[in-house]
This record gives sequence, C-alpha cells and structure tokens, in this order.
Amino acid sequence: MNAWGIDLRRVEEIGLNGVQTQRQLFYDGWLLRVSPGRAKRGRSVNPHFGSTLPLAEKIRYCERVYAERQLPMLFRITPFVVPGDLEAALVARGYQRFDTTLVQVLRLEHPPEAPDLDGIDFTSAPMIELVDAVAAIQGLNDEQRTALHERVVHSPLSSHGVIAKREKQVVGCGQVTLDDGVAGIYGIATYSEERGRGIGTGVTAMLLAWAWEHRAGHAFLQVNDNNERALAVYRRFGFETAYAYHYLGRPGECR
Repeated sequence: MNAWGIDLRRVEEIGLNGVQTQRQLFYDGWLLRVSPGRAKRGRSVNPHFGSTLPLAEKIRYCERVYAERQLPMLFRITPFVVPGDLEAALVARGYQRFDTTLVQVLRLEHPPEAPDLDGIDFTSAPMIELVDAVAAIQGLNDEQRTALHERVVHSPLSSHGVIAKREKQVVGCGQVTLDDGVAGIYGIATYSEERGRGIGTGVTAMLLAWAWEHRAGHAFLQVNDNNERALAVYRRFGFETAYAYHYLGRPGECR
C-alpha cells in the first residue's frame, strides 16, 4: 500500500465518476466521452478498463466517433491505461503529448482551518448557482456552460458547492463530490484580479470541512503541473502528488 493508504486505481475511477456526462459510451472497456465542454476529461478517451480487440482497430473506431461529432481526437493517458503499449502506438501514428496534470491526494485526518478574510463571505451554493459562477469566472460560452451544467447538476454523486462573495459579488467558487468515503475537489476558480488574496484557500478549506463532516477519509484533486499558485495553496493542506496524467492529440488538435 502507498503512503496515503488508498488504491490509486480506485482514485482514478472515482475521478471518472466525478466528471460524468450522458454523452459517453463504452467500447471494449474504453470510456469515450464526447461532451463539447472546455474540460478535456469530458471529451477524451479514457482507456482505463479491459481491452480485447486489436489496438489499431480500436484507435480507428475512436477517431471515427470523434470526427463524426467534430471534436478533437484526444486520449487521456494515466499510469493505468489498458493496454500498456497504447501511448507508443499513438505516437507512432503521429499523436503528440500535451497538458500534464497532477493528481494530488490527502489523507483527511482532521478538518482544516478556514482563513479569516475581511470582506469575503463563503457560503454553500446550489449546483445551478455554482455552474453560473464557474461559467462567469472561466468565460465559458453557451455550449461549454451547457456541458458543465450537465456534468455538475445531474451528477449521481453527493455534491456540495461553495461560493465566495465580496459585497454580494461572486469572486470565487469550488465543488466537492463524495464517493465511497473519498472526496473529489473540482472547479476551484477565482477571478484573476482576486487571485493571491486567499480566496482559493478559503474555498478549498470549506470544501474539505464539508468532506470531513461527511466522513471522508481521503481527498484528491487534479491540477496542471505548471499552476504554481494553485500548487502552493494545495500544499498548505498537505496534498501531495500521487500520479500524473497527460493527453495525446493529433497535430492541430491538442486543445
């Protein structure tokens, strides 16, 4: 067992549960997500489960599915991909690696202390209000907002949203889901002019406190490896990198 006392394959599965969409299908153990939102996790192939068909045949099938939907052909590559030689096969077909993301894990042994920020109110929020906040902060278009709404509002998992406001105006937000005693932290977002003021720290603390109150023993989150500001925030809570994943896409489609 690793330092966190949790099976990392299970963390990966819980992460897949936390970003569900109705626009997905299974093909010989691979999970193909075709939601046209901004999140690449919702519009890429997740080859996490069993695989029996010839690899070249499976790749061609995926390319056809994404082309029919006018989506870039993306494969999400984790340490758990099946089969293990998938990345080499894709690189041989001209696919390029991009966007490395760190999956960080925390053993949740006590509730965190929330920072006391003058003028900032942290409140629980319905999922629809959280969607509006994320869409505004991230500048999502109508199609991306609809895809986010589908994933967040209709999630089968227990979820909780937190919104930070200054003088009744939204300045930050975040979401936590609970699955089998493991909390997934998603959508931590702050307006650019508000960053560096502790708002992301406060939102994260509120989400972890909710997870603790609901008997979560572990928490995890996903963060780009070059997001130094966010990494510094999560480090204060004790999050550590458990594994990383990246994407493979064809030239001109790495987005």
